[in-house]
Amino acid sequence: MNDVPAPAHSLAGLTARLDRTNELLGRMLAEVAKTPSTHAIFVDAGYVYASAGRLVAGTEDRRSFDLDAEGLIEALIDKARTIFADSRLLRVYWYDGARRRIHTPEQQFIAELPDVKVRLGNLNANNQQKGVDSLIRTDLESLARHRAISDAALIGGDEDLVSAVEAAQGYGARVHLWGIEAADGRSNQAEPLLWEVDSRRTFDLEFCKPYVTRRAVAHEPSPDASAAVTRPLRDEVRFVGARIAATWLGERGRDALAELLPGHPYLPGAVDQELLIEAEGLLQYSLRGQADLRRALRDGFWEHLRAQY
Repeated sequence: MNDVPAPAHSLAGLTARLDRTNELLGRMLAEVAKTPSTHAIFVDAGYVYASAGRLVAGTEDRRSFDLDAEGLIEALIDKARTIFADSRLLRVYWYDGARRRIHTPEQQFIAELPDVKVRLGNLNANNQQKGVDSLIRTDLESLARHRAISDAALIGGDEDLVSAVEAAQGYGARVHLWGIEAADGRSNQAEPLLWEVDSRRTFDLEFCKPYVTRRAVAHEPSPDASAAVTRPLRDEVRFVGARIAATWLGERGRDALAELLPGHPYLPGAVDQELLIEAEGLLQYSLRGQADLRRALRDGFWEHLRAQY
């Protein structure tokens, strides 16, 4: 049987279609190359309170210590910015429990922070979280499925999170497990969870210490109670923040300011700790566990710097 050559116009049409397909693929690949990677941070608050409380304050009882959630979240964002250097933050997801899923004042404060989404499970009669793991899985899987994130930093330790990790990885996302050093030296994260993740990182006592403050035990008023330190006003703390910013700018110059501004409203961990220590020295008052005053301090610091740029 003789081969019949294809008409020239058919070959020309096929070639044109192939060229068009290659052009579209080239455009798509170029667009993908321009799209920045995106990461999100998923925080099991129950794990954080229990682990950080035990490590720093020696107790898991939330009533016995204060957690500076705002400062801790900023430190985690700063850490992620360093680790995922070529990636942008989608947001921080903060998972906690509440009676009838009604925000406590503390949870409401956290929900008002920029780039933070609070997701609530229930608390049972024994103050145990219910439904938090399923919320984490739902968010992780959904974001990975829609290619909204390329990397997930997961802070938790429950074995029930294994399914969340597997679901996200199934859609191509990388899951990085972050943990808090155990007070007794043993792991406070389930082994099956450790086996499934793409990488691990542990935060030690020095990292956690600035954000956990043990509450003072109530005592009878002392005869010298009038000499007790008075809590400063927010405006006073804001002024101190601006004052420290002026000194900071004078010592480091505008180049350092230009590097700092893109991270607004967050401060790098080292700068934030320097600001806190300097402010406490000027105020002669501890700002540990004082989330509203620490926010006023940062506001004053940023307001002065931004006014100089």
